Amino acid sequence: MNAEIVTVGSELVSGQKLDTNSQWLSTRLGDLGIVTRFHTSLGDDREDNLAALRVALGRADLVVVSGGLGPTQDDLTREVLAEVAGVPLIEDPAALAAIEAFFTRRDRPMTDRNRLQALFPRGSEILVNPVGTAPGIWLAYNDRIVVCLPGVPYELYQMFTEQVVPRLRELGICRRVLVHRVINLFGKGEAEIERMALDLTARGRLPEVGITASDATISFRITAAGRDETEALAVIEPTAQVIYERYGPLIVGEGAADVTEGLAGELARTGWTLATVESCTGGLIAHRLTRVPGISASYKGGLVTYAESAKVALLGLDPALIKKHGVVSAEVAAAMAEGVRSRLEADLGLAVTGFAGPAQSWGQGPVGLVFLGLATPEETTTRRMELGPEQPRDVIQSRAAKHAINMARLDLRERPSRHEA
Repeated sequence: MNAEIVTVGSELVSGQKLDTNSQWLSTRLGDLGIVTRFHTSLGDDREDNLAALRVALGRADLVVVSGGLGPTQDDLTREVLAEVAGVPLIEDPAALAAIEAFFTRRDRPMTDRNRLQALFPRGSEILVNPVGTAPGIWLAYNDRIVVCLPGVPYELYQMFTEQVVPRLRELGICRRVLVHRVINLFGKGEAEIERMALDLTARGRLPEVGITASDATISFRITAAGRDETEALAVIEPTAQVIYERYGPLIVGEGAADVTEGLAGELARTGWTLATVESCTGGLIAHRLTRVPGISASYKGGLVTYAESAKVALLGLDPALIKKHGVVSAEVAAAMAEGVRSRLEADLGLAVTGFAGPAQSWGQGPVGLVFLGLATPEETTTRRMELGPEQPRDVIQSRAAKHAINMARLDLRERPSRHEA
């Protein structure tokens, strides 16, 4: 079975509100083994709604409509569905009683417009709304199924879970499950990573492998169907192993885990500790690390030494070093890393300094020029990066923070665990 999701509301197509219902519904349908092939969003126009529903019924087995079930004049879903199905709207006494009870419980008057919410296409089933005034609709039309739900997210979530899913299961539609496994990589560009995976991302391959990029993190999404989750995961596993063998050091985690979680995992594995000092990223590294549960066992803390005077006062940097090489330089990045490692008594000291823009600073370098420093018990290394003057300030800061975190992750990846010593 394949599905189409239709979201209705002028606020969606005008950009005033973000359509999160389509994403949520696609995920839930996928869990049931139902593939969503189309998302359609449209405004509160009657003719557009009629056309969209007819198109959806011509190409999808299951159509889920979100929105347009309220009491106002621009709520058109029920009458549009009735017209497409060629049946009249009929008032349902039980639904009307439930709506009246809703207003009574809240000690609010019910308007005549709310009576419209008790109208349903003849032959349809009512989906009770336990948390709102708009009941949903289930209609079998020819060999298709149309489900209409309120646009309010928490109402839609509860009604879909409690009423739509059981009906789909009763029909025997949910015989297979669709499972996704996401593997995240960091350190190379999307094109370079995909060039090494053309055999995996080829059209028609099973399991299906997609590749996406977000904030310089590249993700492989492996999708497979099975009679249950165990069977689907077994189909996915050989492809996942190929990715791990092929990309090894670039892999930072799975699911929602990004490079920060990758570093936290290496700190926990090795038993090493880390301290950070930041200039252009303004504490972003520390913020990301401290969002990881349990990081307190490994992370000593961080400093934001934005001004030159702070670098001197808090880290003990020599003013002559800064004057000679410039605040954004490999020498200063190295000294910052060594200084924070010593001051906070950590195994690793991680530093970042750079020009985040938007204007060029003091003529010392272009916007996007960043130096990273990593001080270890054996040595101090630096890395120069040019993240591009065309990038916005927040993008440069985010990329610089992620590359710094990855620098520490890669160092720890090669170290044995102290727990086993």
